[in-house]
Amino acid sequence: MTRGLLAAIAAAAVLTLVGAAPAAAVAPEAPEEDPVRAAEYWLTEYGIEKAWETTRGAGVTIAVIDTGIGKGPVEFEGAVVGGTDVSGAGTPDGRTPVGAVDANHGSWVASLAAGRGTGPGAGMIGVAPAAELLSVSVGFGSAASASFTEQIAEAIRWSVDHGADVINMSLTTNVPDWDESWDDAFLYAFENDVVVVVAAGNRGSGTTRVGAPATIPGVLTVGGVDPDGKASVEASTQGITIGVTAPSEDLVGVSADGRLVLWNGTSGAAPIVAGVAALVRAAYPDLDADNVINRIIRTTRPAAGAKSVPDPLYGHGLVDAAAAVSATVPAVAENPMGSLTEWVRLNRRAQSDPVPSRPAEPVQVAPLPPAESAVRPTSPLLPSRDTLLYGTLPLSVVSATAILVALGVTAAVRRIRLASRAPSR
Repeated sequence: MTRGLLAAIAAAAVLTLVGAAPAAAVAPEAPEEDPVRAAEYWLTEYGIEKAWETTRGAGVTIAVIDTGIGKGPVEFEGAVVGGTDVSGAGTPDGRTPVGAVDANHGSWVASLAAGRGTGPGAGMIGVAPAAELLSVSVGFGSAASASFTEQIAEAIRWSVDHGADVINMSLTTNVPDWDESWDDAFLYAFENDVVVVVAAGNRGSGTTRVGAPATIPGVLTVGGVDPDGKASVEASTQGITIGVTAPSEDLVGVSADGRLVLWNGTSGAAPIVAGVAALVRAAYPDLDADNVINRIIRTTRPAAGAKSVPDPLYGHGLVDAAAAVSATVPAVAENPMGSLTEWVRLNRRAQSDPVPSRPAEPVQVAPLPPAESAVRPTSPLLPSRDTLLYGTLPLSVVSATAILVALGVTAAVRRIRLASRAPSR
C-alpha cells in the first residue's frame, strides 16, 4: 500500500483506467480502496481499525486548542459541537481560522483526531470518528490581541467548563519553563479529570528539546516517528517528558476550505494520541484520566531504536490503539506522567514547617536567679584596685628601695675617692 497521498491517488487513477473494460470481459472485483484512506497508514499499523471493533469514541469530547476548525469541510459535519475564540481575532464560535500562516493548522489537527470522512469507507477519517469536537481558536504573535500565556490559560478553563474529556494542544513555546498562571489552569484540568495531550515539538522548527506545555507534569507528551517507526529527524524532538510516540510524517490533513494536504510534525502525532485517549475513555467510561494515560503508555509497542524505557526519543514506545482498549492493565493511584500539584508545592510555594499549637495548660517556669550587680564600665587605660594593689604599689616600693641603695652606694664611693685624694703628711 502506498503511503503518500499523491501516490495513492495516482495509483487509484491507474486502477480505474485498467478496470474500465466491459463487465463481461473481466471478473468481478472487490470495491477499490479509497486513496485517502489508503494514505492513512496509521489506521492499520497502529491498531486503530482494530480498536474500532470495540469503540469509535462515541460520548467523548475532544477540545482542540489551536487556530480554529474550519466550517466548510464535510469531514467536520456533526463533529464540532461548540467552540470559542480566545485570541480576539476570531469569531465567538471558534470556527474562523486565525493567523495568516497557520490558519489551517487547527483543521489539520482536528481531522486527525475525529474527522468523519466523506462517506462509507471514503475521505479523511480521524482516530475517534464518533467523538465530538470543541474548537478553541488561539492566535500567535500579532494575530492575537491577548498574550499567548493568557490565551492558553483561558482556553483550558473554557474547555473544561464546556465538557472536554480530552484536550489536544499541538503547540509549543520552545522553552522548558512556563508562566505561573498556567499552574492553576492545568491543575484545573487535572482536578476535573481531563486528559491533556501535548505535542513535543519539531527540530525542523527550532525545538531541539521539548518545551512547555510539554514539560508540565501530568500532560501526555507525544513524540513523532516516520512511517517506518523510527524517530523523526525533523518532525519530532527529544526530552525526558515524552510519554509515547505516534506518526509525524506523511500525514493527511483536511484544510479549513476542505482541501487535503500532506504534512509533517508532532502537531499531527498529538491528535492521533488524543484520538486514542478518546477511544479508551469511550471503552472505559469509569476510568479516570490518570488511568487512561497509564493504559496508553503501558500498552505501547517497543520502538526498535529505543535504548531505554522511557526513552528521550520514543518515551514508553509506539502507541497501540487496539491494545489500549483491550489489554489488561493494572490500575494506578497517580498520574504516571508526574504530579503538577507536587511540582508547584516544591517549586512555587516553599514548604513551611507547621506552626506549633499552644499548650492546653500553662507551663510553670522556675524563677530566674537574681541578677549580678552591674559592673560600672571603666577604661582599660585607668588603674583599677587590683592594678594598684598588685602592680603599682609593689613596683613603687621596689623602685624607692633601689633608688636609696643607689644613692648610698654613690655617697660611699665619693667618700672613698675624697679620702684617697687627701695630701700625705
